[in-house]
Amino acid sequence: MEKCHAKRIFGRYVKYIYILAYYICVLDSIGEVQKMLNMLKGVKAVVFDLDGTLIDSMWIWEDIDREFLGKRGIELPDDICEITEGMGFTETAEYFKQRFNLKETVEEIKQEWLEMTKDYYKEKIPLKEGVLGFLEFLYSRGIRMAIASSCSRELIEIILGKYDLQKYFSDVVVSCDVKQGKPNPYIFLKAIENLRVSSHEALAFEDTRAGVLAAKRAGLRVCAVYDEASKHNWPEIKQLAGYHIYSFKELLP
Repeated sequence: MEKCHAKRIFGRYVKYIYILAYYICVLDSIGEVQKMLNMLKGVKAVVFDLDGTLIDSMWIWEDIDREFLGKRGIELPDDICEITEGMGFTETAEYFKQRFNLKETVEEIKQEWLEMTKDYYKEKIPLKEGVLGFLEFLYSRGIRMAIASSCSRELIEIILGKYDLQKYFSDVVVSCDVKQGKPNPYIFLKAIENLRVSSHEALAFEDTRAGVLAAKRAGLRVCAVYDEASKHNWPEIKQLAGYHIYSFKELLP
């Protein structure tokens, strides 16, 4: 008898624990939904970074740098990715030329990088999960969109054409269009100027620390997007941004 009674009591406790766990999950989900609604509240325009945010491409750049320097008998330094994070295409070429004492001009360096990466962007670079659905979601609600990227305009155009994304974006700004790249705010300030919105009406999506800082310094709301290439900085990136996602599918209704 006592054993049966104990089993019944234990069974009730287990049931209550399951119910409690269920309601905790529900409350967490409601909290996340409310957070996302707050993130999008009053937003008239969204500015996206490209590499690592809309597309899964950051993995190629270390290989490109290693191959580029290897042709010249130079070993890739451990700090190169961290130092050049957020720099524009021209800024990075200038940095490489100076640091590694390269004989090529800045334009020649940029052109070689383009030739090395074009096939990757045409054939091997996918959109991140949920990107198309989220772009369509914003587009259907009349929210204007722009790209603000450190990448070259030629590579951006390849991606826009490959995935038929041109209709979604009113403007594309690259770091070469402004005096300094990320983490300086100029690229985002230029983007929102072109979109004709104020900073408090705009939301940015970024995957790197430099990108998040640039958008915050321009006064935009920021949502961090997880990317494997920045996983070592992810705790700091999340904290800096205020909002974060692991996939754009999280933002779809």
